Amino acid sequence: MRRLFVMALLLTSAPHRATAQSRPSAPPRPAAPRASARRAAARGTATGTVRTDTLWAQALGARKALVVYLPPSYGKQKTRRYPVAYYLHGAGGNERNWVEKAALALVMDSLVAAGMPEMIIAMPDADDSYYTTYNTLIDLATCKKMLPEGMNPDHDCVAWPHYDDYIAFDIVRHMDAAYRTRADRAHRALGGLSMGGYGAVALALQYPALFSAAASHSGVLWPLERAPDAFVKVLPHPDSVRVAINWIRRGPRGERARLIFGADSAAWFARDPVHMLDRLRAAGTPLPALFADCGTEDALIEESRAFRDALATRGVPLAYHEWPGDHSWPYWRDHVAQSLAWVAEHIAK
Repeated sequence: MRRLFVMALLLTSAPHRATAQSRPSAPPRPAAPRASARRAAARGTATGTVRTDTLWAQALGARKALVVYLPPSYGKQKTRRYPVAYYLHGAGGNERNWVEKAALALVMDSLVAAGMPEMIIAMPDADDSYYTTYNTLIDLATCKKMLPEGMNPDHDCVAWPHYDDYIAFDIVRHMDAAYRTRADRAHRALGGLSMGGYGAVALALQYPALFSAAASHSGVLWPLERAPDAFVKVLPHPDSVRVAINWIRRGPRGERARLIFGADSAAWFARDPVHMLDRLRAAGTPLPALFADCGTEDALIEESRAFRDALATRGVPLAYHEWPGDHSWPYWRDHVAQSLAWVAEHIAK
């Protein structure tokens, strides 16, 4: 069974692993998760169920949507309880992204059919929040004025922007009440991409009693890159990447990030994953298991490497990967299977 699981993981993701020290040549492009899952379905593979819940989020003062993947056995084994992985979307995204753009449900079905332990996946909507409490608690009118182009103010603005508490309490409590979960730290994990990669790692470090593992795809793991230059040394990117980063910092999303993270070093350091990790270590608190990957052509690659190096100097384990690819859905589709398998190893034993 273990052999089948490994084979399915290779089919649903890119087979190449590289470190920051060795830039790989691009391997043949692997089969996409969607195609692999179709082949599994043709062989009669049992499929999970995807549903959408709505809930009142007290931390936000708003109703929010939540997409839930239930594994194939959920409707049959009526007394069985399941671990839960909370997968977070990126900036400009929503609760449907992982299923619609990365075929997450199909990837899960394929991995489970090959022997991976089953788990529930919860995918909440969290706007462009960075999954934290805003440093400046803006009102609805201000939120509507500052939204990036293309976003819906009636959907993306809330009364009380406490998005960390929203995930840790409103979403987790909803899942534990509505579904047969294994409601303890050992059986909860977080995953995410880009802004959601930051959210996964930051929330696991902020709420270590709730989550035992976190996985980041192309995450904003060094948010200080977007901080005011007065108190942060900017990472030494190549010129072409520096242009992309400056666009982020100076554009609407950069302005929103500074509103969320604050205008002084104390506010930024309070939300910086490495500083959060240091506080846990100083207190002797058990750390969550951590996973991070990033594409070698991604503008955020230096952030991932800086995070990797910071953990290495502290002796903190990190499952770290770099693969060919940029900051886009083809990369995340190719590699979501790796994070799902890693998460299952930690919470679905």
